[in-house]
Amino acid sequence: MAIFSRLGPKLKRSNLNYLAAAVVLCSICYLIGASRGGGGGAVTSAAVLCDVANLSVRHKSESESSAAIHLDFTSHHSAEAQVPIADNTEARGLHFPPCDPKFSEYTPCQDTERSLKFDREMLVYRERHCPENGELLKCRIPAPHGYTTPFRWPESRDVVWYANVPHKHLTVEKAGQNWVRFEKDRFSFPGGGTMFPRGADAYIDDIGKLINLRDGSIRTAIDTGCGVASFGAYLLSRDILPMSFAPKDTHEAQVQFALERGIPALIGIMALNRLPYPSRAFDIAHCSRCLIPWGKYDGLYLIEVDRVLRPGGYWILSGPPVNWPAHWQGWNRTREDLDEEQKGIESVARSLCWKKLVQKNDLAIWQKATNHLHCKKNRRIFKKPPFCQGLDPDKAWYTKMEACLTPLPEVSDLKEVAGGPIAKWPERLTAVPPRIWSQSINGVTIESFEEDTKLWQKRVKYYKSIDSQLAEPGRYRNLLDMNARLGGFAAALIDYPVWVMNVVPVEAEIGTLGVVYERGLIGTYQSWCEAMSTYPRTYDFIHADSIFTLYKDRCKMEDIVLEMDRILRPQGTVIIRDDVDVIADVKQLLTRVEWDAVMRDHEDGPLVRQKVIVGTKKYWTA
Repeated sequence: MAIFSRLGPKLKRSNLNYLAAAVVLCSICYLIGASRGGGGGAVTSAAVLCDVANLSVRHKSESESSAAIHLDFTSHHSAEAQVPIADNTEARGLHFPPCDPKFSEYTPCQDTERSLKFDREMLVYRERHCPENGELLKCRIPAPHGYTTPFRWPESRDVVWYANVPHKHLTVEKAGQNWVRFEKDRFSFPGGGTMFPRGADAYIDDIGKLINLRDGSIRTAIDTGCGVASFGAYLLSRDILPMSFAPKDTHEAQVQFALERGIPALIGIMALNRLPYPSRAFDIAHCSRCLIPWGKYDGLYLIEVDRVLRPGGYWILSGPPVNWPAHWQGWNRTREDLDEEQKGIESVARSLCWKKLVQKNDLAIWQKATNHLHCKKNRRIFKKPPFCQGLDPDKAWYTKMEACLTPLPEVSDLKEVAGGPIAKWPERLTAVPPRIWSQSINGVTIESFEEDTKLWQKRVKYYKSIDSQLAEPGRYRNLLDMNARLGGFAAALIDYPVWVMNVVPVEAEIGTLGVVYERGLIGTYQSWCEAMSTYPRTYDFIHADSIFTLYKDRCKMEDIVLEMDRILRPQGTVIIRDDVDVIADVKQLLTRVEWDAVMRDHEDGPLVRQKVIVGTKKYWTA
């Protein structure tokens, strides 16, 4: 007994040491699992369950074991753990049904039937006219029967599946102009156009002999009345990023063809409202027989081109009335009519202080002044248009065009570029934009811009780890960023064969779309309480950062999700990031549109309130 009495304290200390060691080991395992799972576990971070039931501490005078001890080291901060999951049975009963197949190409704000209610003067009826709340469809837009995943870029530039855009009208109407051809189960695009029958490539080469398209000074371009966007398609091969637009008119599906080819485009028209872009956005503007009456309405449409053209930018015109003496008979117009149109355009261009650089054969090119020092003096001669007073030059969402000249930022020297010089591409992408270093954007500094660039490089790297298709070059082509801010998401993807439509919501506190363009990227204004001016199945990938928080109490969350479903291609992907309290409702809505969706933690780990959803739209057709 004396021996056991002496061993008792040693056995107690030994058992306590074993228990302490087990607790330490379990804690280490938990920390390792949490650090791995924090990077984006689909359900929970790595969990460790320590069962120390076999550890018992015997008292010197007792033979029974203590109760088993269970320690739970599971991480309770992961994305799924913090978000209540909807009851699956209930969710199945609330699925949004498929729409009627007749809506497979439905564009809510450019609906043909609704447009007939509006004035035809100045083509107002072809502007945006969105449905009222009671008219909104509460169903999922189907893809047409036989829909097939589009060809990958760059093959898609030249080939489109017929089943995806089942319209042969242009193959007949434009048969002699090499716009588009139909062959078996697909369309091919030779690159032709009304004013470039030799092809867009040769046409752009001709332009390149008149202005420098190769030195990086020209990066962003707007193509008005783009047709099937072959001009924009071949600009891309020269590292020039186009924004093409055309109305939804008798040239059936022209913008839809452009998007299916992988070329940036929107449905749009010059009528009464400003184009949805900021001032000083584009390095060149182009019109090739775009049928816009440039000389009419006091030069209203050229005045709008001037607003969106950067200082020193170029306006390129081909087609009527350029070189009319050689073409007037083929255009079925009189000499007098064409001569009058030519003089009208020349007069408006001079009143805008543009300089006509050259007219050679079927091409004419004007250049906008780099500042308005001389132009202000010229107002003594050109009384019209006057300079705009008190108008925000960047405001362009349902903003009426006015016949007044948008003043450029002040300069002190004739050689100074208004607003500041822009770096050449590709340095332009990461150089501090003039709007930022001039402190024109409230709350955005040089330091915050540089930090934002690094932040999105980090985030995109994380996105690639949770969506392997984003990391696969060529898998995606058409991308949408629904809340682009400074364009950091698009900038981080610049080495991939993609283009990004950077949307700055009109409800955002700070208007940053001008910064996006100064970086050499493209985008548009948009309110997500309304449908986008694009066709169904436009985008391969949608990025939505804090969109649902931004629109909380502004419009219904379900309508935003249904619009995302409309413009996303089958088997396309969305990445949504938002506050954990919002993300639960979003997850339920994605179930209702029958997407596959997985919750992920923030890139900085499970303790951050913001969470990420990766959603995939299922393949289905009418």
